[in-house]
Amino acid sequence: MSRASRRTPAKPRRPISADGTMTHRQVLEALSGLLLGMFVSILAGTVVSTSLPVIIADLDGSQSSYTWVITATLLATTVSTPIWGKFADLFNRKLLIQLSLVIFVLGSALAGFSQDTGTLIGFRVLQGLGAGGLAALSQIIMADIISPRDRGKYAGLFGAVMALGTVGGPLIGGVITDAFGWRWNFFIALPVAIVAIALLQRTLHLPERVKRVVRIDYLGAVLIAGGVSLLMIWVTLAGSDFEWASVTSFVMVGGAVLLLIAAVIVEATVKEPIIPLTMFRNRTFSIATVASVSVGVSLFGTSLFLSQYMQLARGATPTESGLLTIPMMGGFLVSSTAFGMLITRTGKWKAIMIIGSVLVIAGQLLLGTLTSTTNLVLVGVFMFVLGAGLGSLMQNLVLVVQNAIDVKNLGVATSGITFFRSLGGTVGVSVLGSVLGTVVADSIRRGIGTLEPAQQAVASATLGSGTIPSIAELPGAIRVIVEAAYGSGAGTVFLLGAPLAVITLVMVCLLPNIPLGGKTAIARAHAEGEQRAADARARAQRELADMEDSLIDASSASAGLSPVGLNNPTGSIRVVDPSERPSLKG
Repeated sequence: MSRASRRTPAKPRRPISADGTMTHRQVLEALSGLLLGMFVSILAGTVVSTSLPVIIADLDGSQSSYTWVITATLLATTVSTPIWGKFADLFNRKLLIQLSLVIFVLGSALAGFSQDTGTLIGFRVLQGLGAGGLAALSQIIMADIISPRDRGKYAGLFGAVMALGTVGGPLIGGVITDAFGWRWNFFIALPVAIVAIALLQRTLHLPERVKRVVRIDYLGAVLIAGGVSLLMIWVTLAGSDFEWASVTSFVMVGGAVLLLIAAVIVEATVKEPIIPLTMFRNRTFSIATVASVSVGVSLFGTSLFLSQYMQLARGATPTESGLLTIPMMGGFLVSSTAFGMLITRTGKWKAIMIIGSVLVIAGQLLLGTLTSTTNLVLVGVFMFVLGAGLGSLMQNLVLVVQNAIDVKNLGVATSGITFFRSLGGTVGVSVLGSVLGTVVADSIRRGIGTLEPAQQAVASATLGSGTIPSIAELPGAIRVIVEAAYGSGAGTVFLLGAPLAVITLVMVCLLPNIPLGGKTAIARAHAEGEQRAADARARAQRELADMEDSLIDASSASAGLSPVGLNNPTGSIRVVDPSERPSLKG
C-alpha cells in the first residue's frame, strides 16, 4: 500500500448553519481576525505615545501642535463611530471592518512620512476615522457570532488583547524610537494589519444582507459631526487658548448647541437616521448611555492623569510610566475574565456590574489620596482596584444593550454606547485637566513663595513659560515643589471623578434586569425573518379563507332567490303599436 493511500483524509470543516450557529472552534477562528484588528488599533495608538515629544520636536512643532496631534485622532474616532455603526446596519459588516482597517493603516503609514505637524495632524485624522470603524464594528460583529449568554467565555481574550496593546505599546515604541527612529512607530502596524485583513477574509463568514434600497442620512451625519466636533474642540482649547467664560467660548458652545438641535430635528424626520431617536425609548439603552458617559471619564482620565502623575510627580520616564500602570491593566484583565466566565455560567450580570461600579468608586477615592510621596505599592493596589471595576463594566454595558435592543438597530446601538463613552471621556478629561492645571499652578505659586529670593528668581526663569517642565532638569528645591504640586493635583482630580462614578452606580442599579439571550444576532435575525415569513403566510391564508367565505355566502344567497320577476309579478304586458301611442305634444 502506498504512503499516499495510507494518509487519513482531512476532516472537512463543519459549515456554519443557516441560522448563524457556530461551533466553539469556528468562533475562535472568526475572532482571530477581529482580535488582531483590535490589537493593531490599540498598538498603533499606544506605540506613538512615548515618542510623541520627540516627534513634535523633530517637526519643529509647538505645544499647540502636541495637543492637536492627540485631539485630532480622538475627535475623528468619536465623530465617526455612530456613522460606522449605522453603516453596519445597512451594508456588509465584513467588508466595512476590512475597509476601516485599510483606512486606519493607510493613515498610520502616511503619518510616518510627515514633514511637518500640519500633515501629521491631517493623517492622524484619517487614522482616527479608521479607528472609529474598528471600535464599533468589532463589538457589532462579536454580537453577530456570539450570544449574550456565551460572551463571557471570550471576554478574557479581549481583555488580554487590550492589556497587551496598552502595556506593550509604549515599551515597543520606546525601543523602536531609540533603535530605528520615530517614523517606524507608524510603520509597525502595516504587516500586522495585512495579516488581520487576510484572516478576516478567510475566517469571518457572515450571511449576506437582504438587498434593499438604502437611504443615507448625509445631512444628519454632517450636523452630528459638526456639533460634536465643535464641542470637543471647545473643551480641548478652553482654559489654555482662551478662558472658559469668554466670547469665544460662548460662540463655540452656541454653535455646537444649534448644530445638535438641528441634528435632532433631522434625525426625527428622516427614514434612516444616523442615531434613531426611537432607541432612547428603550430604557436599557438610555440608562446605559448615561452610565457610559461617566465610565468614559474614569477610563480616559485614569490613563492620562496616571501617566502625568508617574512622570511629573514621581520622575518616571515614559517607558517606566507605562510599566508602572501595569497593575491597572492587570485588574482589568482579571476582572473581565473572571466575571465574564461567571456571567456565562450563571446568566446573572446585574450584581457583577454593581460590584464593578462600587470598585470604580473605591478606586477613585483611593487614588484621590495620592501625593508625591505615596508608596508605589499602594498606588499599584489602588490602580488594580480601579482596573477591576472598569473591567466589570465596560464590555458588560455594551452586552446588556445588545441583549435588549432590536436586531435591526444593533449597529447604531452598539456604536452609540461607544460614542457616548468617548464623548464623555473627552469632555470630562478636558474639564478635569483644566482643574489639574489650576490646582498645580496655585500649589507651585505657594511653594515658590517659601523659597529664598535667589531660588525664586531661578524658579520664575525656569517655570515662567507656563509649559510642562522636564522634571529631571529642574534644580532640587524647585523639583520638590513641582512634584508635590502634581502629586496633590492628581489626587484632587481623581477625587472629583468619584461623584461621576456614583452616577454610574445609580444608573447600573436602574438597569432592567433582562435575562441574557442564548441566540446570536444572526440567529435572532434569522428567527425574526422566519417569523415574518410565517406571519405573512398566515395573513395570506386568512385573506384567502375570508375570500372563500364571501364566495360561499354569495352562492348560498343566490341559491335561495326566486327567478327574476317571480317575487314581484307584473302580469301580462301588452305591446302597443307605435301608431297607437298618445302624442306628447300639446
